[in-house]
Amino acid sequence: MHPTLSLAPLLQGFTLSASLIIAIGSQNAFVLRQGLRREHVFVVCTICFFCDAALIALGVAGFGSLVASSPLLLRFTYWAGAAFLFAYGLRAFRAALKPGSLAVDVSGTLAAGLGRVALTTLVLTLLNPHVYIDTVLLLGSVAGQQAAGARPWFAIGAVCASLLWFYSLGYGARVLAPLFRKPSAWRALDGLIGCVMWAIAASLVWPLLVGAG
Repeated sequence: MHPTLSLAPLLQGFTLSASLIIAIGSQNAFVLRQGLRREHVFVVCTICFFCDAALIALGVAGFGSLVASSPLLLRFTYWAGAAFLFAYGLRAFRAALKPGSLAVDVSGTLAAGLGRVALTTLVLTLLNPHVYIDTVLLLGSVAGQQAAGARPWFAIGAVCASLLWFYSLGYGARVLAPLFRKPSAWRALDGLIGCVMWAIAASLVWPLLVGAG
C-alpha cells in the first residue's frame, strides 16, 4: 500500500481509539490512582496496554462478530463486571471514609503487593464489558469496513493511541502529586472513583433488568 493511502486508516484508528479510551472509567481511574501513589505504575500501564492491544487485534481479526452472536456470553460478562465494579466501588468509599487509610496513601509507606495490583488491573480490564464493546466490537466493526490492506494500519493506529494514553496517564499523574498531599484530596478522589465504579455497574445491569421485566 502507498504511504499516503496507509496514513488515512492509521489516523482513523488512532483518533477513534483515543476518543473511546480517554474517558472517566474504572480502568482509567485505577491507573490514575496508581500513578498518584507511584505504585507499580509501569506494570499497571503495561498490563492495560497489552490487554487493549490484544483485544484490538481480536476485533480487527473479526472476533467481534463472534462475541456479539453469543447473548449468553455477553450477559455473563455484564453481570460479572457489574459485581466486581460494585465491590471495588464499595472499597473506594470505605477508603474515603477512613482518614487512616488516606494517611497511608499520602505517605506511601504501605504499598500493595505487585501480585495484588497486577490482578486488580487484569480484573478491572477484562471484567469490564465496556472494554470489549470499545475494542473488540466497535473498533472491530469499523476495521471491518476498511479494505483488507488497510486493516493492519487501522489496528496500528488504535494500538498507538492506547500506548500513548496509558503511559501518559500513569506517569503524568505525578504532576498532580502536590495536590494529593492533603488527605481531603484523596478523600475526594476515592469518593469520585466509588461513584464512577457504581455508575458503570448500574449502567451494565440496568438494561438487563429492564429487558427481563
